[in-house]
Amino acid sequence: MQIRKDDQVEVITGDDKGSPTNRKIAKVLRVLPEKNKIVVEGVNRVWKHLKPSAKNQQGGRLSKEMPIDASNVMLYCPSCKRGVRIGHRFAENGQKQRYCKACSASLGSVGPVKPAHATAAKK
Repeated sequence: MQIRKDDQVEVITGDDKGSPTNRKIAKVLRVLPEKNKIVVEGVNRVWKHLKPSAKNQQGGRLSKEMPIDASNVMLYCPSCKRGVRIGHRFAENGQKQRYCKACSASLGSVGPVKPAHATAAKK
């Protein structure tokens, strides 16, 4: 999965996408890779009705975010100021990083540093 927790994403489809010029940009709260879904802050909110209980004396309605499919969002590039397609590349220090396909700006590192002997063995 290309999207990680705390990434900024742009919602491109669904009820919360907004207009073409004013799409919703929000932070990823949780990633569910086994279901290919993500939970985005302020997107796909539903009401959960709670009965009165020992924990919650009054009961009532609780608003919470529900998961949406990962294909309904694009990673947000701060330099392009829009959702973009991303690629992966290795930096000089062996760190794998994501980058914007439109402007080649780095969008953060992914995973541990690749050991030096791994590249030397391939040559």
